[in-house]
Amino acid sequence: MQENYKMLATTLFGLEEVLAKELRNLGAQSVLIGNRNVSFVGDKGFMYKANLGLRTAIRILKPIRSFTVYDEDSLYKKLKTLPWEEYLKSDGSFAINSVVHSKDFTTNSHYISLKSKDAIADYFRDKYDERPDVDLKHPDVRIHVHIQHKTCTVSLDSSGDSLHKRGYRISTNIAPINEVLAAGLVLLSGYDGDTNFIDPMCGSGTILIEAAMIAANIPANINRPEFGFEKWRNYDNYLFEKIQESLLSRVHTPHNKIMGFDKAPSAIRKAKENIESANLSDFIKVFQINFFESEKQVFGPTTLLFNPPYGERLELDTHSFYKEIGDTLKTNYPDTIAWFITSDLEALKHVGLKTSRKIPMRNADLECRFVKYELYKGTRKNKN
Repeated sequence: MQENYKMLATTLFGLEEVLAKELRNLGAQSVLIGNRNVSFVGDKGFMYKANLGLRTAIRILKPIRSFTVYDEDSLYKKLKTLPWEEYLKSDGSFAINSVVHSKDFTTNSHYISLKSKDAIADYFRDKYDERPDVDLKHPDVRIHVHIQHKTCTVSLDSSGDSLHKRGYRISTNIAPINEVLAAGLVLLSGYDGDTNFIDPMCGSGTILIEAAMIAANIPANINRPEFGFEKWRNYDNYLFEKIQESLLSRVHTPHNKIMGFDKAPSAIRKAKENIESANLSDFIKVFQINFFESEKQVFGPTTLLFNPPYGERLELDTHSFYKEIGDTLKTNYPDTIAWFITSDLEALKHVGLKTSRKIPMRNADLECRFVKYELYKGTRKNKN
């Protein structure tokens, strides 16, 4: 029987509750929400499952030791006492990522990473007369050092590269939306495949792809070339393949329409390339259409979700642009639940529709709102 242990899934601001729900649905135990993270308990197989299946996680960290530190020197000494050969070969490679929230440490996280690197390298040099290399791009083991006040937690990063790197995106536009954020927005909207889905400003297709994977119950990271844990000393390939098979056995065909529009031919070309790369061409259709000249092209309840250009991406009159969004929704999209994310909170007032939800989010360094509008059939479509 496999040993259970505590792990930590990191995420983006505003997605903690969504991630916690995902973890519970996957079967995690002792789920506890933190700030941009969710802790949980599971075994090695569940760690594999979490990396494969979670849509809103950035990394899955496995803590190996916590201890008290007072300064950089005490950190070095404590790190040098850990049995590093249990996790890393002396002729292997490693990388360190550090996060510091402590007034006791006046240096930045980069210096903490360097000090931690020295401790691990010196441990191997003193004990084995050789030391592993530092490889920031493709290390055998990624180590995460987190200092909160005087508590240092050392973890192994089981994900390797950030989990937003799904492996399907081969073409991008300017400022493409992060895949984890895209999936989080779709899940926050409540979409699960039971309605039609439209992204009317689809860009390179990320939101469409994440929505289709949710509708078909396709594991979020099934297209990734590798995970960090595949290089660990205790990696169990047979177990990993069994977990993959189990998740893939639950995939099904979506029954409703999933479609995207964009007025730019280059965006449509890139979206098609990414959709094909994700093996979703049978489920998603994209068309070169200007949203402001469009009408609802499907019957029945529809979820419309998009990431309009904003901030530096928008070189026009934002007030008029957002008014046109509202007019198009009100006139041409009855029986639709519309969602979009924006950082232009002033321009948002010009949509001219009443929001039924307004969720604080962040997109990169921008403070945003994820807003919901309910458009009704017939004469009720103006009831907002």
